[in-house]
Amino acid sequence: MTATVESRPRVYQGWPLLAGSFRPFFLLGSIHAGLAILVWLPAFYGELTLTSAFAPRDWHVHEMLYGYLPAVITGFLFTAIPNWTGRLPIQGTPLLVLVLVWIAGRLGVTFSAYTGWLAALLVDASFLLLVAAAATREIMAGRNWKNLNVVILVVLLLAGNVAFHLEAHFHGLAETGIRIGIAVVVLLISLIGGRIIPSFTRNWLVREQPGRLPAPFGRFDMIVVAISALTLAAWVIGATGHFTGAALALAGLLHLVRLARWAGDRTFRERLLLILHVGYAFVPFGFLLNAAAAFDLVPPSAGIHAWMAGAAGTMTLAVMSRATLGHTGRQLTASRTTQAIYLAIIVAALARICAVIHPAQSEALLHLAAFAWAAAFLGFVIAYGPLLAGADPRRKAVA
Repeated sequence: MTATVESRPRVYQGWPLLAGSFRPFFLLGSIHAGLAILVWLPAFYGELTLTSAFAPRDWHVHEMLYGYLPAVITGFLFTAIPNWTGRLPIQGTPLLVLVLVWIAGRLGVTFSAYTGWLAALLVDASFLLLVAAAATREIMAGRNWKNLNVVILVVLLLAGNVAFHLEAHFHGLAETGIRIGIAVVVLLISLIGGRIIPSFTRNWLVREQPGRLPAPFGRFDMIVVAISALTLAAWVIGATGHFTGAALALAGLLHLVRLARWAGDRTFRERLLLILHVGYAFVPFGFLLNAAAAFDLVPPSAGIHAWMAGAAGTMTLAVMSRATLGHTGRQLTASRTTQAIYLAIIVAALARICAVIHPAQSEALLHLAAFAWAAAFLGFVIAYGPLLAGADPRRKAVA
């Protein structure tokens, strides 16, 4: 799989926001991620009552895991698929339908205390179902069989979302559905990040700083992803004890070795590249923290937040900023504003992890994490929103 998210898009003459899937989903997903955290913090402290049938914790987790992340995954996926298959991208009305279904899912979940849990489930789950169906159709039509593994992960994410809704309704809180979603996200980062990080790094180093180059995706990477998948499967089904802890530790160490092979230490001059390596570093960090939790050394949620706030939050902002610049004809370099966004998400992730490990300071750290997270995503909206909603400057040149 070669996810060339920087490739030149086809000319589109309609509403610019619907010219490519990355435009509406990156923009709306980031707005949702930033505002949802600002709603969650007062709800967590009992200062705000939610209108969701979910418990407050579950609403927060769901809207990050099955609300925000599927939007970004969809934006990335339907931007990359045309490059994999050579087929036309999803634009215009079909893209608008996907966007409206995603919005309906967010409204359905948030107001499910009035609409009912079943209606929320059907509307919310229909988004990932449509995404999986459309991606399968495009990949099969383009005979790009090797990339069907990404669709399989999207289907697993859909299964996790359905399980989340069912658990929350019948058992009061979701557990397995949360773990399924987290495991799928970690695997997606491992699979896609393992392709694009060394590829983008190699391209920049060859041009700007010749010397040691990153190792390309190969057999070692496939072994690491396979071991990670097996370890995460054991983690999802609730396997505990020292054996699972050892497996998590092994996976974490293997991901550290993998990261070291990508020459990230040579990218400090370009923060647009460096942030990809920093974001991926939260993957092994999450494995190692979950291993420590298996030995009762830290609370279990420390590793979960390393994966979600750290790896998922940082990697999605890194990919969104890079893809937006590349697809709108801008120079692939991180401005000071972009670097501030990156700094904010790293602060948010570290503060959230530390809030778990240091409960005495949890309130201050939770506030810091929430406001840094909101600053990162709403900062992205302010800085990149005009690029995502505006016309591609290359359209005039072609016209």
